[in-house]
Amino acid sequence: MGLLFVERLEGEGVFRCRRCRVDAASKDAIISRDFYGRSGRAYLFDHVVNVCLGPNEDRYLITGLHTVNDIYCNCCQQVLGWRYEKAYNESQKYKEGKFILERARMVKGG
Repeated sequence: MGLLFVERLEGEGVFRCRRCRVDAASKDAIISRDFYGRSGRAYLFDHVVNVCLGPNEDRYLITGLHTVNDIYCNCCQQVLGWRYEKAYNESQKYKEGKFILERARMVKGG
């Protein structure tokens, strides 16, 4: 097992993994707070750090069929949300390449 590189985020409003407290995203990267995940409220982010992607998977979500990848914390492997790989509905294309982080799996630090 090798060394784990962990990126630190500076500033106010850093979202961290609830289990191990490693940085995951900055409030400055939030695109929308009006999303829901498997465990309730979720935010759509433009950029996240310290995560790894699972395999592509087709899922029927509230807004239709999407190809997504679950995202896992690099440190503890907790599922934090998912990444939109492909949206099949034209009105949902803006989500492609963006990340959902579930609030129940995150803590917000200063």
